[in-house]
Amino acid sequence: MFIDFMMKQFQHHEHRDAIVWNDEIYPYSWLLEHIDQWRHRLTKEGIKASSVVIIKADFSPNAVALFLALLETGCVLVPLTSFVADKLDKFIKIAQGEWFIGLYGKDQATVKRLDGRADHEMYRTLRERGHPGLVLFSSGSTGASKAALHDLVGILEKFKTPRHSMRTISFLLYDHIGGVNTMLYTLSNTGCLVTVQDRSPDSVLSTIAKHRVELLPTSPTFLNLILLSEAYRRHDVSTLKTVTYGTEPMPESTLKRFHQELPEVRLLQTYGLSEVGILRSKSFSSDSLWVKIGGEGFETRIVDGVLHIKARSAMLGYLNAPSPFTADGWMNTGDQVEQNGEYVRFLGRQSEIINVGGEKVHPAEVESVIQELDNVADVTVSGEKHAFTGQIVCARVTLKGEERAKTFARRLRQFCSERLERFKVPVKVNVVQEHQHSPRFKRVRNREKSEH
Repeated sequence: MFIDFMMKQFQHHEHRDAIVWNDEIYPYSWLLEHIDQWRHRLTKEGIKASSVVIIKADFSPNAVALFLALLETGCVLVPLTSFVADKLDKFIKIAQGEWFIGLYGKDQATVKRLDGRADHEMYRTLRERGHPGLVLFSSGSTGASKAALHDLVGILEKFKTPRHSMRTISFLLYDHIGGVNTMLYTLSNTGCLVTVQDRSPDSVLSTIAKHRVELLPTSPTFLNLILLSEAYRRHDVSTLKTVTYGTEPMPESTLKRFHQELPEVRLLQTYGLSEVGILRSKSFSSDSLWVKIGGEGFETRIVDGVLHIKARSAMLGYLNAPSPFTADGWMNTGDQVEQNGEYVRFLGRQSEIINVGGEKVHPAEVESVIQELDNVADVTVSGEKHAFTGQIVCARVTLKGEERAKTFARRLRQFCSERLERFKVPVKVNVVQEHQHSPRFKRVRNREKSEH
């Protein structure tokens, strides 16, 4: 019913590769069979339409088949991964989980009944519509995680229009709006979803080479890690046609260097939020940060330099927080942008702007400059309170090789002062050893507020 348009495509292309998992290939005939098996098992277990089902998994053949079977049954899906293990009980409580299905080891499933009672008013709205739902938790990088509830019928609508069939890496996670979008886009066009358990540059690029992957959806942070590792020199990535990047601002220096090293790969900036879904996008060019966003079902406007979105696929609301939408359906994204005709350039989160004596500093601009400096592996720029200027610019830097911290800090300030206005030059420079990104390969700017 809900995914008839996908099932017809699966039947028509049943011999095509649907999923690659642990280097094994699973065709669409396998996926059809296991969606049917899951639907029978759900009925046997007593899991019916409108049941709120927690799924603890990463991308695997059974995880994909289960997702589609629950969707077709009309359940509310709450995908979670091992990266939120320390918050699992909390998230189950917020989502009012009624059933738990965990996938482990050799893709074996455990099903159990939970004590939750799904009586949230928005769940009642879904029941009245007779539609399946999807709950996605935010990463908590700017505070407590919020649970966004979607009507899945609205999300599915855009996948009914045929697009390109591609072999795609499932890099973004199973519980992320980008990961869900990747899965649904790939399968609705009978492409192949190539899964990875190890998301290191060498492992991902090795998988691209081995399974002739054409599309890599990822983050700017991971593209920087690829450049640092030089894994692209060790693996044949000639089949890779497109890299899409989003989730955080892209440093211009990273973009230009990646394009220089892999000029045959088209770079496409994407944009989306857990609250509204993924918008269609078109980059001005592979080495440009200017992008056109929108597409059918989306409206955009810019108010005081901040992007606002209205979407047909917008969530019903948060299960644990007030609605962020205006009375007429617009959402303030909090993302500052510049505009040039139909194109915009993302400057960063409004909440992350550093105010130095009334002057605004965008962290991504400073990071882009610092990444051009010799011996820099990674950098995160943020603001710190100051008695006289309100805030000062601080930089946390991971080095490629050994160097005295004082010598490096002096070199960094000199380098920045030649390229940036004085108030943008970091006052504090801390050399650190640890990773500066979350398990979702997104830069962590505020470690005090970040949950993971």
